[in-house]
Amino acid sequence: MTDITSPRLEGKVLVGPERDRVLSFSEFGVPHARPVVWLHGTPGSRRQVPVEAREFAERENVRIIGIDRPGIGSSTAHVYKSFHEFTDDLAIVADNLGLDEMSVVGLSGGGPYTLAAARYLPDRVRSCAVLGGVAPTRGEDAVDGGLAGFGAMVAPLVSLGRVPIGMALTSLVRVVKPFASQIIDAYGFLSPEGDRNLLARPEFKAMFIDDLLNGSRKQFSAPFSDIMLFSKEWDFRLADVDKPVHWYHGDADHIVPETHGEHCVRMLPRADMTLLHGESHLGGMGVAEDILARVLADWDRP
Repeated sequence: MTDITSPRLEGKVLVGPERDRVLSFSEFGVPHARPVVWLHGTPGSRRQVPVEAREFAERENVRIIGIDRPGIGSSTAHVYKSFHEFTDDLAIVADNLGLDEMSVVGLSGGGPYTLAAARYLPDRVRSCAVLGGVAPTRGEDAVDGGLAGFGAMVAPLVSLGRVPIGMALTSLVRVVKPFASQIIDAYGFLSPEGDRNLLARPEFKAMFIDDLLNGSRKQFSAPFSDIMLFSKEWDFRLADVDKPVHWYHGDADHIVPETHGEHCVRMLPRADMTLLHGESHLGGMGVAEDILARVLADWDRP
């Protein structure tokens, strides 16, 4: 497998009101530099950080921190009742890692958590970027369609089978581990051209395999916990996210429709939209350097 830049540091932080759970993290780039928290998609884990982003961090003096959500990697399995509960945990992680200020980037299922961080941690979050982010499916901000809407329909079943399904998938990943490369190839073959081209790049494919095998080797319930939270009415309004939001969306996205991104950008007070022509759901990860440059440029503005 192609060599990729390994995390500079990995560890765990005790979180929760009783400090009885942990969130695990990976760090890339330069310690004590301007921090960017990178929130993985659904599914995904803390190493789902593009190779270009890791190299940019080393070159441009940036600190990137990936965080496992509960139920993946070494993070304690847990179902958040609200996005605010997640941001309480994120604030504890930030305290422990010395992040007085930060930018936040979220891919797909990491998008709602990114927006929540901007909403509930306004003194810490300087700016954020969302890459093909999931939109609300309930409440006044809701939009119909896409796999997120399907997830909302099956959420009651997911809540019943979350733990046993996660255990079964963890066992399955162990069995198919020797065939991980071929499985990624098969997924790419069935994906739109944009994602297929990204997954054909050796370093991009290697990052995904490393993240999948590392994150799922112990547990795999996080995606189902995400679905359960996404299926509820969000505990914040998009209009209340008063931070710069750079939204990237492929116009051939087959998982989260382009119209979902446009819907969110219209409702966010300080958002701009970058439409990635010919790209699909993973397209934003192919322009990681541009994304990092833009969220960091916001630090230099009054």
